[in-house]
Amino acid sequence: MLNDLRRRVMDRVKVDLESCYGIKKLQHNFDFKKEKVYAIYAPNGVMKTSFAQAFQDIADAAPSSDRIFPARTTKRNITDETGAQLPKESVFVVRPYDEELSHDEKTSVLLVDAKLRTEYAKLQSGIDDAKEALLKALKEQSRSKREIDKEISLAFTSTDSEFYTALTRIRKEIEELKDTPLADVPYDTIFDDKVLSVLQGRDVKTALEMYVKRYNELLAASVYFKRGVFDYYNAGQIAKSLADNGFFAAKHSVNLKGGKDAREITTRKELEEVIAREKNAILKDPDLRKKFDEIAKLLEKNITVRDFQKYMLEHEALLSQLTNIHKFKEDLWKQYIKVRQDLYFDLMERYESAQTRRKEIEAIAAAQRTQWEEVIRNFNERFVVPFELKAENKIGVMLGYEPIVTLGFIYRDGTDRAPVDKDSLLKVLSMGERKALYVLNILFAAQTRKKNNQETLVVIDDIADSFDYQNKYAIIQYLREISRDPIFKVIIMTHNFDFFRTMESRFVNYSACLMALKSEASGTIAFEKAAGIRNAFLNDLRKEFFNNPKKKIASIPFIRNLVEFTKGETDQQFAKLTSLLHWKSDSSSITEADLEAIYKNVFGTNGNKTATSTKTVVGLIHDEAKGCLSAPLGINFENKIVLAMATRLAAEKFMIDKINDKGFVAGIKSHQTQSLAEKFKSMFPGEEKNVEILDRVALMTPENIHLNSFMYEPIVDMSDEHLRRLYSDVLALK
Repeated sequence: MLNDLRRRVMDRVKVDLESCYGIKKLQHNFDFKKEKVYAIYAPNGVMKTSFAQAFQDIADAAPSSDRIFPARTTKRNITDETGAQLPKESVFVVRPYDEELSHDEKTSVLLVDAKLRTEYAKLQSGIDDAKEALLKALKEQSRSKREIDKEISLAFTSTDSEFYTALTRIRKEIEELKDTPLADVPYDTIFDDKVLSVLQGRDVKTALEMYVKRYNELLAASVYFKRGVFDYYNAGQIAKSLADNGFFAAKHSVNLKGGKDAREITTRKELEEVIAREKNAILKDPDLRKKFDEIAKLLEKNITVRDFQKYMLEHEALLSQLTNIHKFKEDLWKQYIKVRQDLYFDLMERYESAQTRRKEIEAIAAAQRTQWEEVIRNFNERFVVPFELKAENKIGVMLGYEPIVTLGFIYRDGTDRAPVDKDSLLKVLSMGERKALYVLNILFAAQTRKKNNQETLVVIDDIADSFDYQNKYAIIQYLREISRDPIFKVIIMTHNFDFFRTMESRFVNYSACLMALKSEASGTIAFEKAAGIRNAFLNDLRKEFFNNPKKKIASIPFIRNLVEFTKGETDQQFAKLTSLLHWKSDSSSITEADLEAIYKNVFGTNGNKTATSTKTVVGLIHDEAKGCLSAPLGINFENKIVLAMATRLAAEKFMIDKINDKGFVAGIKSHQTQSLAEKFKSMFPGEEKNVEILDRVALMTPENIHLNSFMYEPIVDMSDEHLRRLYSDVLALK
């Protein structure tokens, strides 16, 4: 008991991963004593889904691996403050939409928690696999092209939809069945609709009855055969079976009793001769031959049953079965199944064992009814979607004669309402609306754990992606509620920077906001405290403008943006700042004093700070950029802006010097880097390496330079290692 209480604390979670789903190395300690919820911003491709998969493996009690490099040794140590591995019950991973909503429609209406739903699905899956194997075998055995499950259901029940009821009813008969003389009869040849219609005709029916009557009389007079027990059809099968199994070869014998006499049979040939004599005594009876010929003539008149007629002429013994066609059908299916009994018993064992567990799951689902009522109510109130949920059989569950709650959907179109099934609903919903429906699973899972007082580490993998803003805020509100519940510790991962910023503004402490960084050289992933979540210019760069050269340079795009908004693109300050982002004729002459003067003009004086430096801004940019090349791994927000600016200025100056056409350069009004690159390609097509580098400049630098205080996600996403490499390549241009 004390151990359980200790386990439930989970104040700290230590993560130590190596070669785990693409994560080469990652170590981090989450201190949930200080922070109840962490938010991690991970640019696409860094590690988000891999990180979640490691936790999912804990929940599934499954080993982790490296799928790309399976030979590597994987380490997955995720422990609490005592060093104990997290128990699987304490981990709940919210997976991306597509993975969760792909469960089979047979189980999608079951309102039970995720683990029970998965178990229920596996039960059904095992049954379905065994059923498919049996039906395939029976199709081969019967040589039928029909839907076998429906044919079996109709043979033993009143409808075509009670397959398992039919199989259950005949189980004892299958177990006790000894011989299968009918197992090779082609089902469709006999049970063709046209054949059955002919057999029900008055003349054929009468002729068959007369034939069977005489046949039974002869069978009753037989020395060895007995009607319904041992006729020549059964006898032939027995002779073959005894011989095939080495009965006679082992010197065994068969005693046939006929009347007062008994005869010992010691070989297959001897037994078959006795059977043949008895058979001929019956089939060559003149009266029976006459009746058989009558049937043959009647069948010959109907060209639609020629195949049946031909088959019956070759298998006359089957005629005796046709006066009770329903029993004949039952006998055929029993014997088909008997031949493939291993598959039959496998299916029955799976079905019967699953039925017991199903009932247990359904009982749990029924007990969870009130939880679902609350979840459905919350969903309908919070999410903006064109449908609402309802518990379709709520009254039945409340009264106890229906075991589980099933979901119903009401589609809304203005004031009109219409019930709709799930498949049809999904076809008309947007991805965001579909994902809102998916969130229902998360709401219920959390509700279940709250009810069970199960302390849980919740790992959420990009749940808000594809949501519109209204539903994104509904999710944020719900995550906020979860994070405030004492039983939950929460890690939320996202590659949506806006969602990341919104979580910080609503319920995640700034100190608990992390960014995932991946070293290109070592492949190591690290979580660092986030930077630039709130307005990066106002809260950081502007404050450090006069104290930090990198931040002074990084402020240039933001100041230019403000000048554009307030004074327009014709303002001289806008033009001068543009000359620090693109190489212009005056770029090399702009000093730090000029830049500081623009700053003061835009924002007012700054205490005792005075603009005195005559150093050029371009020179400062390159000095700081070279310093960025050896900076340690980190968020490096301002470093990226500095590197991007230095890279583009150097690349444009290189192209302008080589093109050497002042008129062309002066005529460029917009998209200068791209225009210069196209001109360079046309003039120097042989300089393939240089062209490749310049194309990378045009591709990578604009989003890291043309920033404003509201949208700077691209610079957060890009690793500064890419920019360092590009800047070095540009400096090496020849």
